[in-house]
This record gives sequence, C-alpha cells and structure tokens, in this order.
Amino acid sequence: MDQGTRLQAITRRIALAKGEIRAEVLLQNARLVNVLSGEIHAADIALADGLVVGFGDYDAETIVDCAGRYVCPGLIDGHIHIESTMLGPWEFARIAAARGTSAVIWDPHEIANVLGRDGIEDMLELTLTCPLSFYVMASSCVPATGMETSGARIGPRDISWLMAHHSGRVLGLAELMNYPGVLAKDPLVLAKIAACGCALVDGHSPLVSGKALNAYIAAGPNTDHECIDLEEAREKLSKGMHIFLREGSIEKNLKDLLPAVTDFNAQNFSLVCDDRDPADLLSHGHLDHNVRMAIALGMPPVRAIQMASINPARHFGLHRRGAVAPGYRADVVILDDLENFRVWKAYLAGKDVAETDFTAPGAMPARNTMCLAMLGGKVREENLAIPQVKDEVRCIGIVPGQLVTRQLHVRPLLEDGQALADPARDMAKLAVIERHGKNGNIGLAFVQGLGLARGAIACTVAHDSHNLIVAGMNDKDMAVAANSLVECGGGMAVAENGRVLARLALPVAGLMSLLPAEGVVRALDEVHVAFKSIARNPEVDTHPFMSLSFLALPVIPSLKLTDRGLVDVEHFKHVGLWV
Repeated sequence: MDQGTRLQAITRRIALAKGEIRAEVLLQNARLVNVLSGEIHAADIALADGLVVGFGDYDAETIVDCAGRYVCPGLIDGHIHIESTMLGPWEFARIAAARGTSAVIWDPHEIANVLGRDGIEDMLELTLTCPLSFYVMASSCVPATGMETSGARIGPRDISWLMAHHSGRVLGLAELMNYPGVLAKDPLVLAKIAACGCALVDGHSPLVSGKALNAYIAAGPNTDHECIDLEEAREKLSKGMHIFLREGSIEKNLKDLLPAVTDFNAQNFSLVCDDRDPADLLSHGHLDHNVRMAIALGMPPVRAIQMASINPARHFGLHRRGAVAPGYRADVVILDDLENFRVWKAYLAGKDVAETDFTAPGAMPARNTMCLAMLGGKVREENLAIPQVKDEVRCIGIVPGQLVTRQLHVRPLLEDGQALADPARDMAKLAVIERHGKNGNIGLAFVQGLGLARGAIACTVAHDSHNLIVAGMNDKDMAVAANSLVECGGGMAVAENGRVLARLALPVAGLMSLLPAEGVVRALDEVHVAFKSIARNPEVDTHPFMSLSFLALPVIPSLKLTDRGLVDVEHFKHVGLWV
C-alpha cells in the first residue's frame, strides 16, 4: 500500500468513526467484555471495512440486536500444531471460527519434518486468503534432534528465508525443543536463533531450572508451554518467560498451573491448545474450551478471555488485534452465556462467520510420503523380532495425561530365545520404522501402559520426525497394521488376527486428511471403536494414538524410541534395549 492509499484509508476511518459515513454493522444493546479496561460495560459497537469503528449511536446498513448478550474479542491461540487436528487448515478454520477463534500462531514443524521448507511454504500459500488468520513460527527443530531420521531439514538459511519472504506472517522462531543443544552451545542450534534476528523465540524446556534455565532464556527463548507444576511455572515466570497454559487433548496442564496466575502477573500468561484431536475439536471446541475450563476453575471471565485474546496479541506483536476497540480488527464474538462461553454469533474482520466461505482456493499437497524402499517396500514380521540378549530390558512407562514417560527396567516375556510382548502386564512391543526413504532404520523396544490386550495399532503421526510407529502384542498384527498405512499414504490403523479392523487415511504427508472434519471424526471413531475391541479396559476413554504419537519424541523425558533406538532424554543419549 503506497502513501496515498494509506492516507485515503486513514481519512475514511476518521469519517466512519465520526459517523459521517454509514457503518456496515451495528451491534446494538451489547455488554462489552473490555479486555483493555478489565470491565464489562454496555455498548453499541459499529463495524466497517474490517475494523471496529467505535462505540455509540451509529447509522449502519445492518443492525444486530444483541439483546444484552456479551461481546468479546476473537480468540487467539498462541501455540498450536494444526496437523494434530488431522484437518486441512481451511477446514480447521471453518470449525474453529464458529467457536470464536480469530487467529492462530502455528508451528508447522510436523509437516516440515516430512516436507521441509517446501511444506511450510505450501501451508503459507494455502492460508494466505483464509478469513481466520494463520501466523507461523519458523520451525526450529527439523529434525528435533540428531537421534532420529526426519524427512527433511530446516537450517538457518531456511529460517532467514521464511522471515524475509513472509514478513508479518512468520513472526519468529518456533519452539526450541533442543534445549540440550542450546545449553551445549551447539553451533547449528545457535545459528538458527541468530537467523531469526530480533524476532520472538518460543521455548520448550521441560523440567529445566536453575542456571541451566538462566542460560536457555539468555539465548533467546521467552515462552514456555511445557511447565508441569507450579514451582516450574513460577520460576520461569520470575525469569521473564511468557507462560502458555496448555490444555490439549492429551497434554493437560491448565488445572495444575492456573493458581500461578495473580492480579499482578496475569498479563504474562496465555491459554493455548498445542495439540487438538479432531474429535475434541468438534465436541468440546478449540480455545473456547480452555476459556470455559479456566472460568470453571475459578478464574474471572474477563481475565480468562484476556488470556486468550489481548495477552497473546500483545506478546506476538499483533497490532490492533485481540480487543474490541476503535481501530482494532473487527474479530468479534457474541455470547449467549459468558461463563459457559456459548457462541451466538461470530465475526471475522467484520464478516459474519455463518455467511463466510471456508473453501480453500487450492488443493492440499497430497503426495505419498511413505517410502520403505530400503525395506523392500513393506514391513515383514522378521523385521520386528527381538532376540534375547540378557534378562532385563529398558521399557517405556506411559504416564497418563502427560507427555513425559518413565524409564522402567523389566523382564520381558521370553520364549525360544525371543523377547515378546506380555499382555498380562500391559507390555506391548514397540517399533519405529523410518519411512522417508533415507536408511530403512527400525528401532525396537517395549512400552507399558498403552492399554492393548491383543492385536496392534500403527500410526504415521509420530512426533517429531513422523516415522511409522507401531505397537502390538504380536509381530504379525504389527506388520499388517504398518503395511496398511504404507498402502494408503499414512494415517492410523488397528489390526487383529492378521486383518485390518479400521483405518483412517492421512494422505497429506501422512499427517492430514482431505475429508471434512465430520468425515475425519467418523473414521477416527471407527478406529477408536476398533481399538476398544482389542483393549484391556474398553470402558476407559483414552487417547491411544495421541499417546503413541509422542513415544517417538526424544526431547521430553524420560525414555523414548526413535528409528535409531531408545533415547534416555534426561542424559540426551542413546541407550541399549537390554540392561
């Protein structure tokens, strides 16, 4: 926009605000949740040209009688991986916008680990004209560590390119998960921080404290979404970090961390989802669910809404966003019920969401990324065998509701010189199979607590390199589940007795579907029903595939499995299966 055009726009805004030009929409008889003043007050709110014109008695083309309903700003999710919803971004926007979301800060490191910078550029291009705003943080850890094989790499030059060529949309460096690399002054890790210049750097430093935390923050990261308890959150807050209170489908920290928020520090907290299961998105909502939960836990509604609107907007430097005030973008949510955050109507840039078209302008990049050429194109039972070496193995112990795991030393079921899964102890065999055509690696181990009684489950959503991860009680079903995903381009599968019981295809990088949200959820429901048919406790509601997907992430303690073997995350090194 040249100077003359800007001058005309400013002149028109003044005329609109003075009432000299008719507004487009007037929200009459509203009660405004004012996140700037911290109060709720009566207001008539005029909208035009995608902006809030002002408060007062304005003439407008359309008058909406709010009849005393509450009006608040659109919600902003400060940290999310859209890929976790398994939906294309426009389809995600369709669902989330109706729930009150107006913008998201997306770390696309899932698709980046498969397709690299090209994948990020594809998503930026695809979402350029979306009514819901997609901001991006340049993925910092592709791969997350050198202890796994990813499909691509993002280096300092890629980060500089993204920052320079997508100014205003790429806001900084995404979560810096390789905190050991920062503390060890790894030249490549530090070069990525330097490549983003003075931009924001998201942190990721579970259980890091003391001088190590001082050093990590001094290097650049200024947020954290991995706090587990109050002590950790308070230390990071006191050292200048903006704390993301996370409540996702499997990572649930909001209840434990909410007491850290006080009258004096609330501006330094934001509500985020991180990862959201598509079924949760449809049934419970997006960030609106987190706002409701915070209010139910005792947080004043105005503050809860501040933490999901003006706080992230200010942290990320989103100019004139996150509030309903003159000159701010007209992202407005009208609520039937404040405490339950029940949306009556929503607007994005002054346009009614109910009348907005969320059809993507181009096709999703659906190309088969399942390359098992090094293994002859398929997984065989013999690829999954674990010959006995000693009597005791290191086993991954799942901690319910958390991404952290325990490192267990257990004696596996031993027969005919082979180490086998043991259903009686909820101890499944686990395999991570390199699927990017790089080396054909297969990491093998055991996991306890996944809840399988028999059969197998497989998934290509396996953070962060997204190799093919399979867990099961026998090698035959593990191979069947794995090969069914090779055939369809990736996804999730359940197998028993040598046949596939259910499958959800995710042909976009093995991460996202081409179906509408409702179709994805139906297929996911079928997969979950199939899982319950082979589960130890079918009446217990769990997220087995979400749990499975994080068992390959070697940056969250304590024990994880990659295609290169077991990783002791606390000591950041590979360890043997046998003790």
